[in-house]
Amino acid sequence: ALLPYVPRVPAAALPGKLTATTFALERPCCVFDRHANASDAIWLVVAFANASATFRNPPCRADVPRYEQLPTAHSYMTLETAAAAYTCSAPSPAVLRVGGDTACGGQGGRDPCNGPLPSPGPYRVKFLVMGCHGPKAETRWSDPILLRRAGSPSTIDPAPARRSSHVVVIASVLASLGAALAMAVLGAVWGSLCHQDSGTGIFTHRSYRTHHVPPALPQPVPPGCRCSPPGLGCFVPRPPAPCPAK
Repeated sequence: ALLPYVPRVPAAALPGKLTATTFALERPCCVFDRHANASDAIWLVVAFANASATFRNPPCRADVPRYEQLPTAHSYMTLETAAAAYTCSAPSPAVLRVGGDTACGGQGGRDPCNGPLPSPGPYRVKFLVMGCHGPKAETRWSDPILLRRAGSPSTIDPAPARRSSHVVVIASVLASLGAALAMAVLGAVWGSLCHQDSGTGIFTHRSYRTHHVPPALPQPVPPGCRCSPPGLGCFVPRPPAPCPAK
């Protein structure tokens, strides 16, 4: 049976309604009451929008297309739920999350999985009632559902609160120049102090007293002295020695 119900994304504002790998659907309540028994299961068929027209309902549960086949088959079935969960009297959440199971992919394809969607799509979905002998009823396909595009890793700033690289480079250069200038000033001051403490600078800032030696006064020439040539002083002539006896 083809049911008139059309699956859709909730119209109201909802956190995470559309992400890069998941989307939310309104839960179809009271839609399958006349077409499903307590032993039946309700499946969600997810297909790329351009592949929905070629999708064929599987004849039994063993032929249900798996999540891992999506890249090649372009469709899969997920969210297997007992039909009783969609009755009018069943308390249930208002939305279903498609693609919310991040553990998918490590089960070897043995069980149905609700794994993250691999691309923005667009996708189309429909609900399918499966009984013991195969499909019993189905809804219409939804309108195309386009997910949000994930940002490129190259455009993500790892530290948006920090300053730009140009500012960091300029600050580093200025810091280096400041350090070099400080070293030059300290070197000049140290050299000046050393120059003042070496050589004749020591005597420039200190006072010394010396002993005054008065000049020698000329002494009177003693009697019998004659002056020798200049610079040799005066001496008393000695009497000649006596001649040796013959």
